[in-house]
Amino acid sequence: MAEARLVTDLWVRAYLKRLELAHIPAYVTRRGNAHAGAVLVKCALLDGTARAYQRSFDLMTGARQWMVLTEGPEPEVDASIRKQASFDPDLWVIELESREGRTLLEEEGFKD
Repeated sequence: MAEARLVTDLWVRAYLKRLELAHIPAYVTRRGNAHAGAVLVKCALLDGTARAYQRSFDLMTGARQWMVLTEGPEPEVDASIRKQASFDPDLWVIELESREGRTLLEEEGFKD
């Protein structure tokens, strides 16, 4: 039986709520396809640097996990995100701010 998957819009709303409850400011900076768009998460570290995460699949195990797509000076991370968006019109981008780099992506419900 195929694994049930949440539509992207619902996943994004749940993630934003979880970030809000953890007092981590977050914003949707790009809305993609509500049903099947991929999601990038940008974490601004508030020191001029940032990291962008994307969901990846482990071909050996079939597990899904969040991986760093790019990191470094924030303008370079933003340029990389714009490049990804130019290839994928359905892409969602969520930007959050955390000096500690907390994204909650490693927590239950987001890591698998």
